[in-house]
Amino acid sequence: MAGGGKEGNEVNSIKVKTFVSINEAIRIYYTYPELGNKEIRELFGNLANSTISNYKKAVREVQTERNIKTSQKNAVNTEVAYEVWGIDVENLEQRRKKLKALGMSA
Repeated sequence: MAGGGKEGNEVNSIKVKTFVSINEAIRIYYTYPELGNKEIRELFGNLANSTISNYKKAVREVQTERNIKTSQKNAVNTEVAYEVWGIDVENLEQRRKKLKALGMSA
């Protein structure tokens, strides 16, 4: 799972940056069925266009294998993207729930 440290997961020989926050990762997952550059920046913070391109390339490879298409040429499927980038939404929801139970913000 990405998040929690300075460095994230390594995916297809690229380093995936830590996402901004648990709440943002969950919000973006449920809000956008497809992710473009804007949504990817919301998720990971300020990234260079080349980095975003590499992130999307890794997702597109899996989409192609699974024959998953997007409605926008420059977007990637959110579910596949989170899977490829190592972001486990169910785990994040459990972590957020635990933080709230402990009286910590999440």
